[in-house]
Amino acid sequence: MLRSRLAGLYYCLTKKNSDVAKVMRDLGFLTEVGEDDPNAQFRARAYYRAADTIASLPEDVAVMYSRNGIKGLLEIPSIGKAIAAKIEEYIKTGKVHTLEKMKAEIPINIDELYGLEGVGPKTIRALYDKLQVKNLADLEKAAREGRLRTVPGFTERKEQDVLKKIEFFRTGRGRHIIGEVYPLIKQIEKSLLQVAGVKNAVAAGSVRRMKETIGDIDYLVAASDPEPVMDFFTKMPEVQEVFGRGPAKAFVRLTSGIDADLLVVPEESWGSALQYFTGSKEHSVELRKIALSKGLRLNEWGVFKGEKRVAGAAEEEVYQALGLQWMPPEMRENAGEIELARQNRIPKLVEYGSLKGDLQVHSENSDGTATIEEMARGAKAFGLDYIAITDHTKSLALAGGLDGQELLEQAQKIAELNDRLEGGFRVLASAEVNIMKDGSLDIADNVLDKLDIVGAAIHSHFNLPVEAQTERLTRAAKNPNVDILFHPTGRLINKRLGYPVDIEQVIEVAKDTGTVLEIDAHYDRLDLKDEYARMAVKKGVKLVVDSDAHHPIHYAFLMFGVAQARRGWATPADVLNTLPADRLLKVLK
Repeated sequence: MLRSRLAGLYYCLTKKNSDVAKVMRDLGFLTEVGEDDPNAQFRARAYYRAADTIASLPEDVAVMYSRNGIKGLLEIPSIGKAIAAKIEEYIKTGKVHTLEKMKAEIPINIDELYGLEGVGPKTIRALYDKLQVKNLADLEKAAREGRLRTVPGFTERKEQDVLKKIEFFRTGRGRHIIGEVYPLIKQIEKSLLQVAGVKNAVAAGSVRRMKETIGDIDYLVAASDPEPVMDFFTKMPEVQEVFGRGPAKAFVRLTSGIDADLLVVPEESWGSALQYFTGSKEHSVELRKIALSKGLRLNEWGVFKGEKRVAGAAEEEVYQALGLQWMPPEMRENAGEIELARQNRIPKLVEYGSLKGDLQVHSENSDGTATIEEMARGAKAFGLDYIAITDHTKSLALAGGLDGQELLEQAQKIAELNDRLEGGFRVLASAEVNIMKDGSLDIADNVLDKLDIVGAAIHSHFNLPVEAQTERLTRAAKNPNVDILFHPTGRLINKRLGYPVDIEQVIEVAKDTGTVLEIDAHYDRLDLKDEYARMAVKKGVKLVVDSDAHHPIHYAFLMFGVAQARRGWATPADVLNTLPADRLLKVLK
């Protein structure tokens, strides 16, 4: 099916593309840091768009260049002559002279300072000029010594905020966002399955539970002879260093910087080992307590009654031996799922691949990288039946936000496009309306009521008190034209906590007003958090899972959003975009 083919393209993104994308992001960042020219932000934005596009390409950019030269690069959306020349230079030499010159002029550690919430490019330049801050350690030292407040715009309170953000930033650095490493994880898993004698292979642990971030990777393999598997694993090209190797265990560090472990077990222990190494630790501890209460012993090799193995070949039989219903890995956090399993009441969770539409999609009319028609045809090829075009609105000028008249004109063009699209595919006219500081919207109601769907989101004033942020969201939810609150907490995983908000109050207002809450599936957001999604499900508040796509290949991100919904115990009835478009529109406000 085309859905799996396109998702596979995402999983096969090459290192070269990620390298080129990083060069583009570094150029954009240092352009903002180093240039006082008013047009610098637009040049920076061009670099950022190029980075996003290149990171999303289904083919190695170096291969495209080798096939068609610079002409091939110019065919890539968002790539003009100047940027194409820099990509060509990087492919040929491994360097870009302009970037090297920028780094020499402003010798800051981009990897440490880029993305640190509240410390933007201009602030970094001011900190470098006045205090010679070059990296995270310099910034922390200056804050602790009270020197940041000598820089215009800083106060003692902001100094303390910077220290908190540094602590949060460092906490996340030991964990990898799952979407960034998932292609590599699955690539190795697939390779292990092809080793002679291997009966099964899977990445267990937090990967199998589809956690937002992972610390390391636990590979589990079933094979009668571990030796060929050990040889293959420790000699893979993805391995940078072997820390240890035994008869059936190995510990390595991958070239990506992630530690990976391997355990090879016999087939008769596959199920118990899979349960044991999937976790979570808290879930497994409870299972072992249950086993002891029944006079059994549970470990990675099986379920034993005395010396006799009574279960272990399949995970389902392990749970059955303990008197429990099997449950999806995403639920295994010791958060009440074991009690449900005792009562045979594990819910049927929303399935991967079951979404019929995507309700947050951006086009080149704001900050996307493709036309509306290209986004529509890409979604159709992916296996979706409809999308909503949710370009940004006017107060978000940097993202090319549209005003009311432009939204109405776009809606008309969408109607004309729907007449041309084959197979009943449908594009819904929508918008990602900006929630202003006081909770009002930046587009008039007499425009919004003419759109098929309206999503609203906060994009600014993240430092307001919790009462003010909660009022902003709840006021937007009470607007009869707002159907969905997009990425409701504004977090970026490992980068910012998001704005303070009383999520329970937001959920209550959403219930009262019939407002839907979004799970933004882009892997650096996954907003709502799983615990908040579970809270919404418990209250009967409906959810949607959206990709926040800015390029057709981003539809592959939907699987991470579905995983988040499953971790929130959401069923198909809880996720509205499992419905056909006509039924969806009827249940919205």
